Amino acid sequence: MTVDGALVEARRRIGGDSPGTDARLLLAHILGRDRAWLLAHGDALLAPGASARFEHLISRRALGVPVAYLTGEAWFYGLRFEVTRDVLVPRPETESLVDRVLAFAHARPAGAGLRICDVGTGSGAIAVALASRLPQSSVDAIDVSPAALAVAERNVKAHRLEGRVRCTRGDVLEGSSGVYDCIAANLPYVPAALIPGPPDPLAFEPRAALDGGPDGLTLYRRLLRRVPERLAADGMLVLEAAPPTIGALAELTRAALPGARVAIAPDAGGSDRLIVAERGAGEREAPAS
Repeated sequence: MTVDGALVEARRRIGGDSPGTDARLLLAHILGRDRAWLLAHGDALLAPGASARFEHLISRRALGVPVAYLTGEAWFYGLRFEVTRDVLVPRPETESLVDRVLAFAHARPAGAGLRICDVGTGSGAIAVALASRLPQSSVDAIDVSPAALAVAERNVKAHRLEGRVRCTRGDVLEGSSGVYDCIAANLPYVPAALIPGPPDPLAFEPRAALDGGPDGLTLYRRLLRRVPERLAADGMLVLEAAPPTIGALAELTRAALPGARVAIAPDAGGSDRLIVAERGAGEREAPAS
């Protein structure tokens, strides 16, 4: 079968929203080529081994397995990350969280390094993206899952950031110490009853990275109990959630950080996705709970 013929058949079998893109990504992965090569060599014949491997990946993709798990990689903020079934696949909408932290950092005095905490780091995508663009800052990357932390550590090493990103096992802010200039978190926020089954791609991702409890905010409540004593008096907290629960999360954040400026911010697609809370230097510290 030719490259073009294989792609046509793959698109038919995959279906869904982006069958053409998925098919090209998987074939490029099998062949070790890029999209431009596929376009220029549509009449090239596939070797039997390559054809069999492509058939295997297409069969799994047709069942709903995310492309990133089939190729073992995903791109986030222009950087390549290893991903396994132990971590959530990095989402484009989460890049807006990184944008907010970078804007906060760039508004600080020139040369000022920040102490940042990435809570629920998963693959380490947020921590690595921030450290790679803030060379004077340090990032603590925390996750409760040892398997996820192993993936994050490999990604930190791949981007040569071992000296500035520290991966630590802990539940929310446990496992770390001190005060942070910025705390960022993309914790599980899907209500338990709404986690779908196959063939939805979410069904193949780790449930622990999705399940936010009955209303999707259980983990955030636990985090917000610890934030007041761990966030600097002029620090910023950035949380990612889903549009249906973002209003409730904003109210929880206001209650946890009285006096802070708390706003709901959109992602790049215009959906309400982020809570951005900025403390003023004169804000009264909330008591630890």
